[in-house]
Amino acid sequence: MPKLHRIAALCVSLAAGAWVLSGEFSSVGSAEEAEGKESPTTETEKAPLVRTVAAVEPTFIDHSRAIRLSGITAADKRVSLAARAEGVIATLSLEKGAPVEAGAIVMTLEGPEAVAQEKIAEIALAQKERDLEVAEKLFAGGSTSESNLTNARSARDAALAELNRAQASADRLELKVPFSGIVDSLSVELGEWVQTGAPVATILSLDPILVKAEVSEVDLASVSVGSTAKVRLVNGQEMDGTIRLVAREASAETRTYPVEIALPNPDLTLPSGMTAEVALFAAPVRAVVVPRSIITLSETGELGLRVVGADGLAQFATVTIIDDTPDGLVVTGVPEGVRIITAGQDLVRNGEPVEVAAEVGQ
Repeated sequence: MPKLHRIAALCVSLAAGAWVLSGEFSSVGSAEEAEGKESPTTETEKAPLVRTVAAVEPTFIDHSRAIRLSGITAADKRVSLAARAEGVIATLSLEKGAPVEAGAIVMTLEGPEAVAQEKIAEIALAQKERDLEVAEKLFAGGSTSESNLTNARSARDAALAELNRAQASADRLELKVPFSGIVDSLSVELGEWVQTGAPVATILSLDPILVKAEVSEVDLASVSVGSTAKVRLVNGQEMDGTIRLVAREASAETRTYPVEIALPNPDLTLPSGMTAEVALFAAPVRAVVVPRSIITLSETGELGLRVVGADGLAQFATVTIIDDTPDGLVVTGVPEGVRIITAGQDLVRNGEPVEVAAEVGQ
């Protein structure tokens, strides 16, 4: 009996050892198989991710940025006529709203004393000139001294000066228009007594008419005399004008610089004081018009858009928005030789490979 027990125990021990050995060999085989074959999950994690995007070829243009201002029309020239002497108005050729020509005598004052003094001075000058002629002949013949000739010349010069004074006094009785224009206001009536310096009328020159506006110090460098400006008046009329003045001193209150745009107004239909919208145009720069939806931000907060180069890698291009038009944003800074990503730009990063699904002409 003990011998049977020993034999049974030996058989159990041999069977257990054989089982252990068979399990170990099976485990080694699995490990070798695992070493020779990678799992699908590992292969997917190691493969690069290529995203599909849509991109377009940029169309470069020379764009002139519009600078939009508010302005108001004003007369090219404005003068307030005033009486040059005192007296009663003898003639008055002024009427509100009527045109006047440059140099026209529009008002005269009664002044018989001034007219008489002018006539007396003319007669005196004529007499002194005759005396000078006689003195010159006598001196030439040796019949008078050089001092007498000098005295005659001095008397003639004094008479001429007196005539000039009398003529100036008589001239102040007349009032002339310095330039062609239109009578905007009239302050006197025929027969009225006026004093020296009393306001008579206001004359406006409306051709050309000016549009006055103010440009900011940021845009000052983009505005130049002689360039074209587009003006839209409050009545809906649109006209092209020419920048005539760009002030070089800013307004102390607003820190803006006055500009003047001249508009043709041959029929004088445009009045002074009308509201206007002005569009000035900066010098053209090389730019691209892009949809607003593709503008994005970089990791550092810079404004730009995603592009893909010839190597098929996505990159971020920093751009500057210079204008906003109905067709899109006008930007500068787009590099040459790239395509602009228009769909999927927010899913890619710098240096990532992308596949362009379609190219559409911009």
